[in-house]
Amino acid sequence: MVADNGFRDVFYSAQDGLKLHARVYGEGNSGLPVVCLPGLTRNARDFHALAEKLSAEGGAARKVIAFDYRGRGLSDYDRDWRRYDVAVEATDIVSGLVALGVEHAAFVGTSRGGLITMALAGTRPTLIKAAILNDIGPVVEGDGLAQIRAYLQRAPAPATLAEAIEIQKSVHGEAFPALNDSDWERFTAALYKEEEGRLRADFDPNLLKPLKAIDLDKPLPTLWPLFDGLAAIPLLTIRGENSRLLSSRTLGEMAARHPAMQQIVVPGQGHAPLLETGNLPKEISAFIKRAERSR
Repeated sequence: MVADNGFRDVFYSAQDGLKLHARVYGEGNSGLPVVCLPGLTRNARDFHALAEKLSAEGGAARKVIAFDYRGRGLSDYDRDWRRYDVAVEATDIVSGLVALGVEHAAFVGTSRGGLITMALAGTRPTLIKAAILNDIGPVVEGDGLAQIRAYLQRAPAPATLAEAIEIQKSVHGEAFPALNDSDWERFTAALYKEEEGRLRADFDPNLLKPLKAIDLDKPLPTLWPLFDGLAAIPLLTIRGENSRLLSSRTLGEMAARHPAMQQIVVPGQGHAPLLETGNLPKEISAFIKRAERSR
């Protein structure tokens, strides 16, 4: 049953038995489904505004599925932090789509979600009919990853949402001058849950352990073979103008390797652009419609 908030909560089992969660919008819509995959410590709530728009577009309405990875949102935490891994999470997404009866879809992957999308292109290529990579590519800039790790390691615990918003503005405001107050509130609220009268980051703290294990004094491995798996798939790459994780140089090489790739650079935003802002929902919808017609 769809709740008053416009989506249905779905719980399913991963291959190792962990209980995982997804939100399903637009149940019964006939268009090409859209699968939304969030960033490293984010969750399905990040896509609420975008999913509402994509699932209610009149004749172009489609089902939208937004996933919580293991250790995030309403999904169970994993006892073994080593399983907070892109390959494991990709398998989890496949299990969720099987449970929902989805055979193929357009994938929207923000940051970590884009890495999972590229991994799926290599292992389940028929699953992906179109791909949207939000501020991620086959080359992850080390200084950008170092910035993310440093923030997560020392992130303060806010007492109120207002305090949390101010913290996010102080950390990310320089990279996101285009955001207004409602954007900041929506972005921040999706990151936290309330427990015992206090806000808690809505992810397993053990997610930081894989990050700590990365030696940033060495060049990070590139993922061009995974990216090349998208060669025959309609592709849109979105980059924040101020991103430190996806460089303009990498974006240019991606376009050279995938000449049909469309690209959008979002002014006034960094890593990663909020996909419900500005004209992005219309551009994302138009891209998916074109990909759907080419099927």
